[in-house]
Amino acid sequence: MKCKGRQWFAWDAHPVSAFGSSWGNNPNKLVESWAKIYVALAIYLCVSLVVHFRLKPLKRYAPSVYKHYHSENVSMVPFISGVPGIYTSNLDVARQVSGGGHKSSFIKPESASRALLLWGMNLVAADGDTWRKHRRIMGPAFNSKLYKMVWTETLETYREMLSAENWGSQTTIDVPVVQTLTFKLALLIIGKCGFGFSFNWSAPPTAPDGSMSVQEALRIVADSSMLAIAAPKWLLALPFRRFKEVREAHDQLMGFMRGQVSERKADISGHGSVKGGKNDAFTLLVKANEDEASKLKLDDQELIGNVFIMLFAGHETTAHTLAATLGFLSLYQDIQEEVLEQIISVVGWDRDPTYEDYSSLNKVLAAFYESLRMFPAGHILIREATEDTVLQIPNPDGQHGTTPFPVPKGVQVIVDMVGVRKSLILCLLPHRLTNDPIIFIFKEYNPRYFDEPTQYKPSRWYNISSESEAFSAFSIGPRACIGRRFATTEAVAFLTMLLRDWKVEPTLKAGETKEDWRERVLDAHLVMTLGVADVPLRFTRRTRK
Repeated sequence: MKCKGRQWFAWDAHPVSAFGSSWGNNPNKLVESWAKIYVALAIYLCVSLVVHFRLKPLKRYAPSVYKHYHSENVSMVPFISGVPGIYTSNLDVARQVSGGGHKSSFIKPESASRALLLWGMNLVAADGDTWRKHRRIMGPAFNSKLYKMVWTETLETYREMLSAENWGSQTTIDVPVVQTLTFKLALLIIGKCGFGFSFNWSAPPTAPDGSMSVQEALRIVADSSMLAIAAPKWLLALPFRRFKEVREAHDQLMGFMRGQVSERKADISGHGSVKGGKNDAFTLLVKANEDEASKLKLDDQELIGNVFIMLFAGHETTAHTLAATLGFLSLYQDIQEEVLEQIISVVGWDRDPTYEDYSSLNKVLAAFYESLRMFPAGHILIREATEDTVLQIPNPDGQHGTTPFPVPKGVQVIVDMVGVRKSLILCLLPHRLTNDPIIFIFKEYNPRYFDEPTQYKPSRWYNISSESEAFSAFSIGPRACIGRRFATTEAVAFLTMLLRDWKVEPTLKAGETKEDWRERVLDAHLVMTLGVADVPLRFTRRTRK
């Protein structure tokens, strides 16, 4: 490898270089240079236009790059700005940079966590000793009591949905955008099981005194996360109705949460537990924190930060993936029938599924997992070399051994969990605007790991443990998503109830085939997390066989 000023070129047995650019190693540049922000917004708008108008040459080129070069390591140069960089689609390389620990040569850069710090330091944004302290407190909050609560509340919320949406007396329901249901479901489950709130599907947006309700404030905060993160404070202070609503929701929720922290801490100090025996994640987190020695405790803002990261990490991820799962199952009726057969064999037609049924509903979970593989919500993982180091690049499939690849200090390695499809176009454009080297790693569509990677095949997960790292969409290593079981419990409970009661089909436009529908609907949509476009579905009440 040769490093020359800001230019970076790699010479290796395989053609290796990368595309990329960066805001720079100094995160303050993001604040100091408004010009760069405006340029970034302009680029984002250009990308949106590219995606909106479906530029076929770009879309078709992206999946063929690795195939064209017959290598997992491909040299590319930027076509807008920045310097050459490296793409690799190898999971072993991803493990080398995501391992963490005292001896790791890679850290999570502060600039990569800026968007996650809106509510306070948290487990996802932290690194090093700070991360270990947060993980020590967060761990006990995610246990079997919480998961049983998630299961029970999901079943109850499903019934609330049927009643509130007037599905009870109908045999066929058309839902133009199924995300309207999945996002509300995910929000209510986070509210009930994450925050311990008494939410319901039909709650009005205002409290009895006329103020904004906590449930409505939580909804607005979740829906406006990108605005709150990206917009400067002076912009949000302008007297526009939407900005005023966002400010009010933020203040209402933050004030409420601070009061809840104080109240639950007082209960635990006085009685050893919270009144009512609550098992929500927030309560369990406060209790675990109070049980710690003083030097290891999180402060109130850190407690709130960790609860809110569950909202952003869990709410969108589950909602998007449930929408994608229902979309795929509507297309592939044979898979939907196979999943239904397992549901009936395990649960039957009459009784409610229980949390103890979770492990037996592996095909339901596999349908969810495969959708998440196709559209991994956490689509990037960023690490930065803290010293000159070496990555061991596995040789091409079929060849034994590895090839050492030098990585200088300061180089960012971006693990892209997607790899191909339209989202690649977004990833290829600059995440940042100064000339720091970046390595990209693509994994989820790599044929080394997945047979027919662009096909929806839940069966690839049938014989895999539900906690296996073979499924990497929840990340890998010690920093893998702590809320994995929370999300999968909610998904399996909801899908089991829904698919037992309703047959799911795609709502086709006039003259549209199912392949046309898949091309139009099941394509990447990137905001805070990666999901799919609006999914129009038809639900038809099942008749017992």
